[in-house]
Amino acid sequence: MLKKLLGVTTATVFALGLVACGSDEPVDGGSESEEPAGEGTEEATGFDGGSVDYQIVGIDPGAGLMNITMNDVLPEYGLEDDWTVVESSSAAMVASLTSAYENEEPIIVTAWSPHFKFNNFDLKYLEDPQNIFGDTEDIHTVVRLGLDEEQPEAYRFLNQFQWEPNHIEYVMALIDEGGAEEAAAEQFVQENEDLVATWTDGVEAVEGEELELLYVAWEETIAATNVVGHVLETLGFDVTLTQIDAGPMWAGIASGSGDAIVCAWLPTTHAEYYAEYEGQFEDLGSNLHGTQLGLAVPTYMEDIHSIEDLVVE
Repeated sequence: MLKKLLGVTTATVFALGLVACGSDEPVDGGSESEEPAGEGTEEATGFDGGSVDYQIVGIDPGAGLMNITMNDVLPEYGLEDDWTVVESSSAAMVASLTSAYENEEPIIVTAWSPHFKFNNFDLKYLEDPQNIFGDTEDIHTVVRLGLDEEQPEAYRFLNQFQWEPNHIEYVMALIDEGGAEEAAAEQFVQENEDLVATWTDGVEAVEGEELELLYVAWEETIAATNVVGHVLETLGFDVTLTQIDAGPMWAGIASGSGDAIVCAWLPTTHAEYYAEYEGQFEDLGSNLHGTQLGLAVPTYMEDIHSIEDLVVE
């Protein structure tokens, strides 16, 4: 059984560590297409911000995503005089999204992925022509120096670990629905044997080799670390999962007190730590591509496609 050590965590750049509340099964989204504008029909008027009271449902005040939205996105797009970003929490945002989605009502939320809401609901990011939210990032696997020689089977497995956003979002959804983290990881592994086989290809079983995985309390990181830990346990490793802040996590890998992390957001989020400890760890490269920040809406909102559509004429 995985051993877990919990550390004190602080607010992160993207507030990804906040656990959202449970949500019901999504209903089918989408609405029937409107007739195209033409002779005898009214011309399309575009998105009406009044349908959402000119409000964007946000998360925790002080979160990086909130700061970007309020201090950069709104003023740069000329929205600060008309729109309000409602401060709440990750859980409250998901609750509002769930209620609106079930009733096919309009809503705009601050969003990031991977996140289970993209597994539970049919959503789309609004285009960001000015690229204020930034480009997508990758999540990397980083290990301590010497792991390849001292624990080659663990190194081989970690070097082969790769998956997609829909995979991790499925695990996150299982946890959000009330499942234990270990149980969610086990269920995913059982249901995705072919994928897991690519991670374990050529990896020899061991007998009780100790391995410590460090992680921060972000939802996607909790999901990923538990899946990796579970598979390593099936290979015979005695795995400890240690929850810790981002700074000590990187310091732990650099000092060799921890063996690996599977949650290094690069090239932006963890750039400071990467630069500080460069040369004191080994970067095994991306294990997941396609992280994103932005504003999102249900796909049944067919009259809005871009942040520019929020501009009040």
